[in-house]
Amino acid sequence: MALLLQLRTVTGLRGKADRIAKAVFRGLSFYTRVLENCEDEARFDETFRWPVASNIDGNEILEIQVFNYSKVFTNRLIGTFQMVLQKVVEEGQVEVTDTLIDDNNSAIQTSISIEIRYQALDGTVGAWNDKEFLETPSVHSEGDGRYPLETDSLLSSHQQGLDISPGKSNQQSAERSFRRAGKGVFSAMKLGKTRPSRDDHRKQDEPAVLEAEDLDRKALLQGLEPDTISLASVTAVTTNVSNKRSKPDIKMEPSAGRPMDYQISITIIEARQLVGLNMDPMVCVEVGEEKKYTSMKESTNCPYYNEYFVFDFHVPPDVMFDKIIKLSVIHSKNLLRSGTLVGSFKMDVGTVYTQPEHQFYHKWAILSDPEDLTAGLKGYLKCDIAVVGKGDNIKTPHKANETEDDDIEGNLLLPDGVPPERQWARFYIKIYRAEGLPRMNTSIMANVKKALIGENKDLVDPYVQVFFAGQKGKTSIQKSTYEPLWNEQIIFTEMFPPLCKRIKIQIRDSDKVNDVAIGTHFIDLRKISNEGDKGFLPTFGPAWVNMYGSTRNYTLMDEHQELNEGLGEGVSFRARLLMSLAVEILDTTNPEINSSTEVQVEQATSVADNCTGKMEEFFLFGAFLEATMIDRKIGDKPINFEVTIGNYGNQIDGMSKPILRRKKEGGDGNEEESELLQNSSEDEGDEDGEMVSVSSSQPMKPLVTDRNYFHLPYFEKKPCIYIKSWWQDQRRRLYNANIMDKIADKLEEGLNDVQEMIKTEKPHPERRLRGVLEELSSGCLHFVTLADKDQHHSSRTRLDRERLKSCMRELENMGQQATTLRSQVKKNTMKDKLKLVQNFLQKLRFLADEPQHTIPDIFIWMMSNNKRIAYARVPSKDILYSIVDEEMGKDCAKVKTIFLKLPGKRGFGPAGWTVQAKMEIYLWLGLNKQRKDFLSGLPCGFEEKKTSRGQNLPSFPPISLLYTKKQVFQLRAHMYQARSLFAADSSGLSDPFARVFFISQSQCTEVLNETLCPTWDQLLVFDNVELYGEAHEMRDDPPIIVIEIYDQDTVGKADFMGRTFAKPVVKMSDEQYCPPRFPPQLEYYQIYRGNSTAGDLLAAFELLQIGPGGKSDLPPIDGPTDMDRGPILPVPLGIRPVLSKYRVEVLFWGLRDLKRVNLAQVDRPRVDIECAGKGVQSALIQNYKKNPNFSTLVKWFEVDLPENELLHPPLNIRVVDCRAFGRYTLVGSHAVSSLRKFIYRPPDKKAQHWNMTGEIVVNMEPEVPIKKMETMVKLEANSDAVVKVDVSEEEKERKKKKKKGGGGAGEEVEEEEPDDSMLDWWSKYFASIETMKEQLRQQEAAAAEAEEKEEMEMAEEIKLDDSPIKGSKAQAKNKEKSKAPKDDKKKKQQSAPELPEKKNKPRIDELKVFNKELETEFDNFEDWLHTFNLLRGKIGDNDDNATEEERIVGRFKGSICVYKMPLPDDITKEAGYDPNFGMFQGIPSNDPINVLVRVYVVRATDLHPADINGKADPYIAIKLGKTDIKDKENYISKQLNPVFGKSFDIEATFPMESMLTVAVYDWDLVGTDDLIGETKIDLENRYYSKHRATCGVSQTYSIHGYNTWRDPMKPSQILSKLCKDGKVDGPHYGPGGRVKVANRVFTGPTEIEDENGQKKQTDEHLALAVLRHWEDIPWAGCKLVPEHVETRPLLNPDKPGIEQGRLEMWVDMFPMDMPAPGPAIDISPRKPKKYELRVIVWNTDEVVLEDDDYFTGEKSSDIFVRGWLKGQQEDKQDTDVHYHSLTGEGNFNWRYIFPFDYLMAEEKIVISKKESMFSWDETEYKIPARLTLQVWDADHFSADDFLGAIELDLNRFPRGAKTSKQCSLEMVTNEAELPMISIFKQKRVKGWWPFVARDENDELEVTGKVEAELHLLTAEEAEKSPAGLARNEPDPLEKPNRPDTSFIWFLNPLKSIKYLICTRYKWLIIKIVLALLLLVMVALFLYSMPGYMVKKLLGA
Repeated sequence: MALLLQLRTVTGLRGKADRIAKAVFRGLSFYTRVLENCEDEARFDETFRWPVASNIDGNEILEIQVFNYSKVFTNRLIGTFQMVLQKVVEEGQVEVTDTLIDDNNSAIQTSISIEIRYQALDGTVGAWNDKEFLETPSVHSEGDGRYPLETDSLLSSHQQGLDISPGKSNQQSAERSFRRAGKGVFSAMKLGKTRPSRDDHRKQDEPAVLEAEDLDRKALLQGLEPDTISLASVTAVTTNVSNKRSKPDIKMEPSAGRPMDYQISITIIEARQLVGLNMDPMVCVEVGEEKKYTSMKESTNCPYYNEYFVFDFHVPPDVMFDKIIKLSVIHSKNLLRSGTLVGSFKMDVGTVYTQPEHQFYHKWAILSDPEDLTAGLKGYLKCDIAVVGKGDNIKTPHKANETEDDDIEGNLLLPDGVPPERQWARFYIKIYRAEGLPRMNTSIMANVKKALIGENKDLVDPYVQVFFAGQKGKTSIQKSTYEPLWNEQIIFTEMFPPLCKRIKIQIRDSDKVNDVAIGTHFIDLRKISNEGDKGFLPTFGPAWVNMYGSTRNYTLMDEHQELNEGLGEGVSFRARLLMSLAVEILDTTNPEINSSTEVQVEQATSVADNCTGKMEEFFLFGAFLEATMIDRKIGDKPINFEVTIGNYGNQIDGMSKPILRRKKEGGDGNEEESELLQNSSEDEGDEDGEMVSVSSSQPMKPLVTDRNYFHLPYFEKKPCIYIKSWWQDQRRRLYNANIMDKIADKLEEGLNDVQEMIKTEKPHPERRLRGVLEELSSGCLHFVTLADKDQHHSSRTRLDRERLKSCMRELENMGQQATTLRSQVKKNTMKDKLKLVQNFLQKLRFLADEPQHTIPDIFIWMMSNNKRIAYARVPSKDILYSIVDEEMGKDCAKVKTIFLKLPGKRGFGPAGWTVQAKMEIYLWLGLNKQRKDFLSGLPCGFEEKKTSRGQNLPSFPPISLLYTKKQVFQLRAHMYQARSLFAADSSGLSDPFARVFFISQSQCTEVLNETLCPTWDQLLVFDNVELYGEAHEMRDDPPIIVIEIYDQDTVGKADFMGRTFAKPVVKMSDEQYCPPRFPPQLEYYQIYRGNSTAGDLLAAFELLQIGPGGKSDLPPIDGPTDMDRGPILPVPLGIRPVLSKYRVEVLFWGLRDLKRVNLAQVDRPRVDIECAGKGVQSALIQNYKKNPNFSTLVKWFEVDLPENELLHPPLNIRVVDCRAFGRYTLVGSHAVSSLRKFIYRPPDKKAQHWNMTGEIVVNMEPEVPIKKMETMVKLEANSDAVVKVDVSEEEKERKKKKKKGGGGAGEEVEEEEPDDSMLDWWSKYFASIETMKEQLRQQEAAAAEAEEKEEMEMAEEIKLDDSPIKGSKAQAKNKEKSKAPKDDKKKKQQSAPELPEKKNKPRIDELKVFNKELETEFDNFEDWLHTFNLLRGKIGDNDDNATEEERIVGRFKGSICVYKMPLPDDITKEAGYDPNFGMFQGIPSNDPINVLVRVYVVRATDLHPADINGKADPYIAIKLGKTDIKDKENYISKQLNPVFGKSFDIEATFPMESMLTVAVYDWDLVGTDDLIGETKIDLENRYYSKHRATCGVSQTYSIHGYNTWRDPMKPSQILSKLCKDGKVDGPHYGPGGRVKVANRVFTGPTEIEDENGQKKQTDEHLALAVLRHWEDIPWAGCKLVPEHVETRPLLNPDKPGIEQGRLEMWVDMFPMDMPAPGPAIDISPRKPKKYELRVIVWNTDEVVLEDDDYFTGEKSSDIFVRGWLKGQQEDKQDTDVHYHSLTGEGNFNWRYIFPFDYLMAEEKIVISKKESMFSWDETEYKIPARLTLQVWDADHFSADDFLGAIELDLNRFPRGAKTSKQCSLEMVTNEAELPMISIFKQKRVKGWWPFVARDENDELEVTGKVEAELHLLTAEEAEKSPAGLARNEPDPLEKPNRPDTSFIWFLNPLKSIKYLICTRYKWLIIKIVLALLLLVMVALFLYSMPGYMVKKLLGA
């Protein structure tokens, strides 16, 4: 469908000017070219085509505007022509000549002449009746020749004009890509890149090449700002002009199904609000089949565990992500009892992996009881869950602030968008029937059976098994049937939305021995539901799902069985299953509901046959145009190809014996169904008895191409296949998917363009991105109009309807967002916007994937000798035909290049990379009734050969095509060079050569030895290349060239190193060989090896037609220029790059860590540097052991390099060891693939960055990271114009005391520690961590705010009401918004008072905590000294073996500087310029130097457990050179987060000892200690770095106290040295606290106090101020390393790439020839402080009454109170019992005393105890300080009854009520509102607190109140004023005054006994009496028995 417009002339113009016209239809506008200097007539003669998707409505309008064009100013509108298309729609074609209208709607003399034609949907087209129209092929739909700036036409953003008139599409490419020399390098994948055609019809008045500035001028065409221009495609990667070929896939290897390493780490922190009384909970953590348990905590409902578990797996990703993580809390489990389940939570691993950072951190899991649906929630479990694959690194967030953790509701363990209240739901999976099953038994058995019983059975007994959320259900087994009928439903009960993404459905074959899977299908719940507000619950079908797996022939041991389990890509159709799925949310309040969650299986009603669609006859046609590159391993037996769709066409193993039920004339639908099963190769008598399917080509002997490959002689005769098959007609599903796929393909191609432009630094990538967004938005709106007309046929399922609605919403919304984004794309926002657009792409791909299958995929198998060898799988939607262009499959009726691959596991690894065969195949699939033009897409020029039957039937398909036309070409492959190739030899290098394949010819380049960056510089000429078809099609669409790179081996065959594809530039014999298309430019082609990239190839390819005049017409090939290369032709001059002279200077510093070569140590190494054939050698290191540094530092060589930096060859560094007798061995090599970062560009004198005139006062705010309003105000209050640096310590303290008062949680520490002596290094550390968290929080907030702002901007542009942002994001946002006001208030309350206080009360001095290695922050300290890893050995192929790490054999340290000759004079004339050092001026000497290295290790976090108990006993080991320190005796028992707090001093000599290894080992009592992980630090780079990483610069300078200056050099000395080294003028200290360095002035205090408080004058503060702002100094400045703690990941060589924990540490280094530094800072861990907590329980009140009185029947309780402080009740204490309380009042006056050790900084109690009786030593635990008080009812004869409890967190608990009346449940439930107090501040608190417990309905209720007094004393205070336990001395409490009633039973003992016995123990007493009687009887029997026996025997 298309609307075509031919714009002929515009006449009656006035004046003389440049004219341009613009045509607009449906918002899409085209421009003509500019006609220069027209007078009264402008002859445009151009044709435009708008592809339209929905029928044109008669009232739509076409508009044409004519302008006077101006290069500089806005174009001036001459007039407009508008036409309503009514007549066009009716007649199909109209010619019009009419006048234009000006702005005021009045007619002017100018008139326009046009012709319009409309092709309607049904394909009815009027023929063009006008000669002229046909002969105007210069269709400028897309800026052809006019704006050829590197193909950046800025006009339309669509690729229109793809086929203008059926026969004439040839002359013109829709896209011109005029390239300037040396530009189009690196194209994404140069396949469909249509090179610009040489346009013979181009008018001479168009400039051939426009410069970028020109473009900008043209951009002012319509007065556009440069910021709003968009570009259409730059590299038309997928736009193929004649549209007859589709793009091949470059990645070969299936990545699915290959096992990988995964590590799942789960930390169980604590549980809260567990339901149940006085329980002993433990947590079971289950991942897949593995279980681990935490320890058990006794009698508590909120146990604190903090235990860490790690599970390691080595499985394929699919298997991993389907595993279920299940956390269950179990009550009182022990050796004998399995315990009772309190509640559990489950989620699949995939859900965790899709979270940001692949983890949930500090989140609360909601526990529910799967046995009881009505119960509601059973508690919360706080945990961290992280899933790490190889190469993922997990950032442990330093959580912003820990107090927010109490907000359970806000931190639930749920992915975004999942509501916190999940409900129970039933999942009904209905299994109806299956068909087309393969046989699963050997036929021997069957034959025996047949002989015996005479029955013929189907050889398969299928049943269906469904796995979901860790449960499985299965249907009944249907015996012996290939088409089983089940009609059963399997019901799962699971929370909704479930946290498990996939349902696995498997057809299995039941067998006595073992059941095997026949086929597996996964249903992704995200694809069959939508969580948005207009979303829908999961629903599916009834629909058929196709299952694929191994080949159908049955063997006992199927090597591809895994494929049937759903791992990897299936290689054959297995069966199809009719099923459906529905979800029903349960109403748990309904009493009838069955509350079990077991899987149930029930009968289900069957569905009508036509529910899945009407049966239609489909027709599949295929033609094999080429079969080359057939692997020679196959052997030379005849080869044929078989194509199957479902079981149709499968001749060898489709069906054992199909049950033939003919499709009778009057047959009903049921019989039609069975037609599916027929083996279609049987003669299917069609209605008119005409067509038999032909599904495979005739076998043919292959011919030899070269030593690796065969080809089949498909020359002029091309075999065809055709298959008829019957399927339900559900094409609509595939059509919608195709439209979305095409939008996505276009978007992906556009994004590749943009990235390409960024990579090659082309101008204005942002314009291209705008173009991409325009294409996207119009594509989306297009989809909405197309999909809207969807017919409502009966067989659409609910999912079809809902998906259509949601896709339309999503796309409409995406279109609007794209439009909005387009307007926001600016040069600086480009990167962020690019990310957003990539999200669009993922979303589109996700939406396009149709979950309900229809037609199965097509398989193409290559067979040799009737064995299946290799296959290709083509999705049916890709080749499905539709009348509407957009709906057509992307490969339908196109020639596609496909590569056949080996099935299953055989295709893994190297075997899968060799191409089994390369095929050019043409496919067409559609309804049989639509098949009239199934040949339309083939290259023209053939005759059809048909079977004898169909000879004279026109629509009968041919069995082969005979091409009558052939063209002869010459292919020239200009192979220039390759870079970054794969290392295929053990030396770490390769001997590469390239093999180029084109059609059935192949040629090789020469072999270059020992290099990874070969420069072949070779021209390969392929003569007499014959291509079949029309000449013009070849021009635009030549076949592809395959280039394979091999490594030549002396023995054996060459190793494959990688492959890439290219398309040649074609020149027809009638075209000129001249610019802009010829000679072609060299381009980079990405080389792939399997799925990974393996280098780039720089080459150019041209295909030249040999015309009638023979080869003499071709451009000449200049003979070999260098004779020494013999017959090898070099790349000709016009193509090879332009060179100029460069000088390469190399700094040789030294070699490090060289490993042995062939078991011998390296002794005399040398480094060879080579680049583009030239090079230089370093000096020889005479004795590597003694001194591994080079004696000569700088050498240079000159070399000719290309002008274009992107074409620079790599630079190779090779290290050789010089052995005796002149032998050399290669140690290792390194290729610097890009020299860009080493190119020196002389500074531009005009653009001086630094303003060097006048003084600049540097604003010195005392580092205020926290931008809070009040903070700022306060800062300004105490500041002059120049802000002062911090005041000295003492003043701080004074201010601090004044400022007490406000402040929240953050202040406690300071209150506790007012004086200086209390502050230690840890105060500084914790304060710094707080600051870091605060900064992180600020960053998050800022990011969120920016995002919100952007959302708001978007929302304003898209009116949110008519199209709400879809899906989870929006919900989450809204949720956040609704939550925000409350949260904000809370946050403001917390932070507003606290922050300014905390930050202004001059704070504790801080250091910088980096949550990563220091190297990442400072660019690896490679500011002048670079480290190059030397590699050796082959690169491993599988993921398992040699990684990059293992191939490193050493490191070369040095640097490179490349610059163009000659250098400007002023550089060499500088003062102090030393010509020996060239560009490396002022580098230090590299003689050995002695250094004192001081390593501080603070702590480790999240260590990997090393012992069976899930813990580790870590200690530190440090290695540097020969020094090896193992701190074994100080191991820390059973800790995964040990605090080491140690420093180690080591003396080392650089360069011999420069690699520091800090390792953490696990101590074991027996056996060797295990390495947990280690980290390596290169000290040398740090030592020599300009960032001065020897000793971090503190924030302030002080000479005593916790913040003493650590460096032996004072700040002033450091500053003067830096100034001297950097040739900076200064420092000049001036009066009034000023210092001037260069032209920057700094200010600060000038006094310092010593220990005795004496003030002295000093410049140190000033100097330090400069050092802290050293990066502001011109020229010499760079950021200096601050005083810091870095966090380094610990790695273990056995588990490469997976973090084993992190280590916080830092390193100081001091040269030994300088004054010695002071003693190391003491960072030993803080000792906990000893405290004593005295709790007096005075009274209780309103305690619930449990017992009935024996006497009066009244209720009473015997009350006592129990209390404890430490976790496991080790220290529990009970009061005495207040018997028989009738009112719930109890009087105790009882004192508990709890001594405990407390860490103030961490707010934790420290306890040490042995874990079990077998433990070797005590383990230290840190637990929160919580006091638990419980009230009990004492019973004499049975267990005491628990009545209620209260837990008080000693840091934050509600103030007790004054009286019992005021004490209420609010105090427990509503903690947020109440004022909280801390016992550590208050010291003494008295009041009433409620006891609470849960009633039957799980509601909290008050079960009593207690009046208590808490008194906290330090150990010293407690010693001074001792107190006795209970009511004892000293300081005794008086006896409580208890009423008499509590002893009432003394007065009437008998009655009491009667009560006691009758009521309680009646049955017990009766049982005892009976038992006694029985005993007496037995005793009597035994007593009298002997006598009686004697009597009997003697007969007396």
